[in-house]
Amino acid sequence: MNQKKRITFIINPISGGHQKEVILQMITEGIDLQRFDIDIRMTEHAGHAVDITRKCAEDGVDIVVAVGGDGTVNEVARSLTHTNTALGIIPCGSGNGLARHLCIPMNIRKSIDIINQCKIEAFDYGVINGIPFFCTCGMGFDAFISLKFAEAGKRGPITYVENVLKEGLNYQPETYEVEDESGSNKYKAFLIACANASQYGNNAYIAPQASMRDGVMDVIIMEPFTAMEAPQISIDLFNKTLTSNSKIKTFQARSIHIHRSGPGAIHYDGDPIMTGPDIDVQIEPLGIHIVTNPEAVEDNRQPNPLLNAFSDLFNNINNVREDIEKGGRKIQAINKLMLRKLSKL
Repeated sequence: MNQKKRITFIINPISGGHQKEVILQMITEGIDLQRFDIDIRMTEHAGHAVDITRKCAEDGVDIVVAVGGDGTVNEVARSLTHTNTALGIIPCGSGNGLARHLCIPMNIRKSIDIINQCKIEAFDYGVINGIPFFCTCGMGFDAFISLKFAEAGKRGPITYVENVLKEGLNYQPETYEVEDESGSNKYKAFLIACANASQYGNNAYIAPQASMRDGVMDVIIMEPFTAMEAPQISIDLFNKTLTSNSKIKTFQARSIHIHRSGPGAIHYDGDPIMTGPDIDVQIEPLGIHIVTNPEAVEDNRQPNPLLNAFSDLFNNINNVREDIEKGGRKIQAINKLMLRKLSKL
């Protein structure tokens, strides 16, 4: 008889809107106790998941499951890099970027079924200034929006788009010197994002073609944009078409060095921190093991047809740019219309 695998579930009691007592019941009723011995731990403070996970890896636990949002997933995952212990995810946050990229169901019972199937694969992860990330990291407008999003009273994709539309037109772009394996270039940019996975979360695709198994990151540079261009950028972000936007430059690299004029914010998996003017980002190939969906390892969904139709509508509006630009109120009205339409998707 095969020996049971050991699983520790780490639950963030304050993430998402799920009742944690219900999740506890789902885990105990849904996990296959014929195959697994389970332990359930609750985090008590920020960083607690790191300590719990590190001890699990030292003790040879087979799988540590992060039950929470992107912050909990990052805390658990960064303690499992280059170990034999695999990461599992039961997504209970507002963004769930890594889970969505790997097609792990948002439904808790279905995500527990993925754990039961126990298919484990090796994936890349990234490091920014010594801090591991698993989806994306970034600076400039990217990190600024992460700060705004963290401070918002409500979460979700509409809050994110609202911040992009409201704050983007007032944000002052910076000049960055970016050096990779092929040389050095200067860019005036609103943001620079480095993507190991395809999205921020909430199905906002900053790097639609990114793979977690190719040994490189997708670097996305967003140039300054006008009021009229902001809604189309938002559409492209959710429609997996951002890289076709004229304001976006992309390339792939194993590592990059970025210099800016002074200190500022960066983010890793959506968590913002302050750092100095020099930023180093690199990919660690196949450095973490993750329990994956056997039917869909990475997110390859097609663009949203409703957003395609809405994009066509906006393009028709954009054809009469001169008339619209005569009144700032009309631009604001279009942005509000965008938010109402997106909230229904």
